[in-house]
Amino acid sequence: MDLAYIPSPSTGVINLGPIPLRGYAFCIIIGVFVAVWYGNKRWIARGGTAGTVADIAVWAVPFGLVGGRLYHVITDYQLYFSEGENWVDAFKIWEGGLGIWGAIALGAVGAWIGCRRRGIPLPAYADAIAPGIALAQAIGRWGNWFNQELYGKPTDLPWALKITESANREAGLYHPTFLYESLWCVGVAVLVVWADRRFKLGHGRAFALYVAAYCAGRGWIEYMRVDEAHHVLGLRLNVWTAIIVFLLAVTYMVISARIRPGREEIVEPKAGKAGEVAEGAAVDADVDADFDSDFDADASEDAVSGAVPDSDEDVDHGAGNGAGSAAKG
Repeated sequence: MDLAYIPSPSTGVINLGPIPLRGYAFCIIIGVFVAVWYGNKRWIARGGTAGTVADIAVWAVPFGLVGGRLYHVITDYQLYFSEGENWVDAFKIWEGGLGIWGAIALGAVGAWIGCRRRGIPLPAYADAIAPGIALAQAIGRWGNWFNQELYGKPTDLPWALKITESANREAGLYHPTFLYESLWCVGVAVLVVWADRRFKLGHGRAFALYVAAYCAGRGWIEYMRVDEAHHVLGLRLNVWTAIIVFLLAVTYMVISARIRPGREEIVEPKAGKAGEVAEGAAVDADVDADFDSDFDADASEDAVSGAVPDSDEDVDHGAGNGAGSAAKG
C-alpha cells in the first residue's frame, strides 16, 4: 500500500463554457510575467529605465516560443510525422512540448532585435533577466505536472508522482522529474543573484552562469527520465546538448572575464543621457543661485554706499552746499 505520493491532476483543462483554460498555458504565461517583472527590477538597479525589459520581451517571448516548439518538433518528429500521426498536432503548443534549448536560442535572436532597436547591449540585458528566466522555467515545469508528462523512473519514495493510465502512459509511481527541475531552477536563480552581487558580473557572464548551472542540473535530471527520446552513443540527445552547452557557457565566462573584466557602467544610453541632463541642470541651478546671491549682495552694498557718506570731507562739502543754497533763497 502506498502511504504517500504526489497526485496528478485528473485533467489539465478547465472549461469555462466554450473557453478551455489549460494548466500548461497558464504556467507558461505566469512564468513569462515573473521573468519580465523581476528582470525589470534588476534592469533598473543596473541603471536602465523602467519598461525597457517589457519592450524587448515583446520580441524575445514570441521568438522563444517558436524556437522552443521547433526544437521539440524536430527532435521528436516521430510524434507528428510518422505513420498514423497527424502533422497538424505539431502546431498545438498548448498540449505541451517546448524545448528550452530552442527557446533560449531563438529567444536570444528576438532579444537581440529588441536591444538593437533601442541601442542596448544584449549581454547587459541578458545578465539582468537571467535569474527571471530561471524562475520562469521553475514555474513552467509545473505545466508538465498538469499534462502528466516528463516523469522519471518508477520509485516508491514518499514524494513519488502518481501517473494515471492513458493511451501513451502506464499507471504507476514515478520520480517527479518536473519537480526536481523546478526546484533546481529556483536554486539556479538564487545562485546567479548571489554571484552577481558578490562578483559584479557583467558583459553576459551572469547569463552564462545561469546557462551553465541549468545544464549541470538538466544533465542528471534528463538521465532519470523514461519518456521516448533519441539516443547518441548511449546517451539521450538532451544530455549531450546539456554537456555541450555547459562547456560553451563556462568557456565564455573564462574568456569574457579576461577580455572584458568588470561590469558595464552604462547599460542604456538614454538613461545615461537623462542622468547627465539632470545632473547638468542641477549644476546650472546652483550656479544661477550663487550668481543671484552675489548680485543681491552687490546691490545692497551699493545702496548702503550711496546713503552713507564715505568721509568727513563729504559731510563738510554737503553742509557748505546747503548753506549756499539757503543764502540764495
